[in-house]
Amino acid sequence: QVQLAESGGGLVQTGGSLRLACAASGLTVSAHVMGWFRQAPGKEREVVARIDWRRSSPYYADSVKGRFTISRDNAMNTVYLQMNSLKPEDTAVYYCAADRSGYGLQLNEYEYWGQGTQVTVSS
Repeated sequence: QVQLAESGGGLVQTGGSLRLACAASGLTVSAHVMGWFRQAPGKEREVVARIDWRRSSPYYADSVKGRFTISRDNAMNTVYLQMNSLKPEDTAVYYCAADRSGYGLQLNEYEYWGQGTQVTVSS
């Protein structure tokens, strides 16, 4: 049974930091493209970051570049998203996802999704 379990969300003030974790079971993180996505109320889901062993650098959305860092711990079978200098516009439900067969360029390439964790940044 495949499961992706996000944790680490919460309520923070503008300028604060959070670290999200995605613990995987039933799949191996090192064999997948792993992505972080977010969805705000009334908006479509968008990619925040992704990590791929086939590429030299992770991908980041322009809106989070320089503030967020994605990383992988293969021994723990977990991916992380370190979020610094948080802004109110970062408020959303954050999702972890895994893509084994493709390159993780589109939302519909991801076979598995977590349940999401709420991040709220107060002004």
